[in-house]
Amino acid sequence: MPIRIESRHLNGLLVLVPDVYEDERGFFLEVFRADQFAELGLPDHFPQANQSHSRRGVIRGLHFQWQPPQGKLMRVACGRALLVAVDIRPGSPTLGQWHGIEVDAAQPRLVWAPAGFARGFCVRSESADIHYLCSAVYNPRSEAGLVWNDPDIGIDWGCAAPLLSPKDRQAFTLAQWLKKPSSRQFRYPDRGISQKKRPGNRPPPATK
Repeated sequence: MPIRIESRHLNGLLVLVPDVYEDERGFFLEVFRADQFAELGLPDHFPQANQSHSRRGVIRGLHFQWQPPQGKLMRVACGRALLVAVDIRPGSPTLGQWHGIEVDAAQPRLVWAPAGFARGFCVRSESADIHYLCSAVYNPRSEAGLVWNDPDIGIDWGCAAPLLSPKDRQAFTLAQWLKKPSSRQFRYPDRGISQKKRPGNRPPPATK
């Protein structure tokens, strides 16, 4: 049951579509296969898996970790949510740009955002469960976040008064983050995703 790349964004962000097998009992899909991920140029080892459950109007993010650099494979396991990633790599041609995709558990999509992207989501349904596969284990000493409503980024969350944690409410602006020495850990081009040198696997021009 293959997983295919549906679209590429911001020189590293991927939207993946898994095959879904459905019958009268329900459905089955493969979320991760090391052989297929390696063939697509994606990480084939994820040492940590997380799950969050949130109510309508919750925004979690925008989070990132620089040591060890952590990428995340995100999916909506229950409900519906807007999944968002922001390029925070100094020197990147798409620095400060964002991409968002509304994902419903009934129409599965996987979003891979490598290290060098801040990630978050906003819940659209009454509640939603979000699963993450992480390319590195969590290190609280080297993780931070961007504030959800930074005007220099301009994310259209579709939610004027979200429910936020105190930590997310006090997160950095992009300008504040880029002044910190830690930001240079993500200097572009990064190595969060390897692009295999073979025909048909060159990313198209970056889009928002």
